[in-house]
Amino acid sequence: MTVVGWVRARVGELTRFGIVGVAGIVVNLGVFNLLRLGPLAPDATVAGDDDRVVTAKVIATAASILFAWVAHREWTYRGRGRHRPARELVLFGLVNGAALIIEAGTVALSHHGWGLTSLLADNVASLVGIALGTIARYVGYSLFVFEAPAPAVLGDDAGAADPRTSPR
Repeated sequence: MTVVGWVRARVGELTRFGIVGVAGIVVNLGVFNLLRLGPLAPDATVAGDDDRVVTAKVIATAASILFAWVAHREWTYRGRGRHRPARELVLFGLVNGAALIIEAGTVALSHHGWGLTSLLADNVASLVGIALGTIARYVGYSLFVFEAPAPAVLGDDAGAADPRTSPR
């Protein structure tokens, strides 16, 4: 199957995944900036007096993970087989844990490794991390969390009798 064929076969699912993803980005960046400009700001004294940009990123990503689990479970992958909710949430959490490491690692590298500490730089690094994490999430969800639907066999008439064995 070509890449174009693969995308065409999954256009609805990819569209729903993208919509949930955009909404998740709004949740992620909204919580990140509320924390970064509020209780976890560089000059705030909540939880110590160190710069807590990575802590803000981890909390924001966790909030968007919970939002995405509900949205993907109830909308994006609605027609797919499911694990029991507890097991599904654990698998979802593991996939998102890997994505969170990618996202937080991107912000940490930019902020602490490269010294790019402005709010704009933190947001750009956050968006790059979100993009990389999104790729990891789609692959992880498709492979481990939400089981693929059984493929439909074209031209299969399940109720029709086999003409080779039917009495005439």
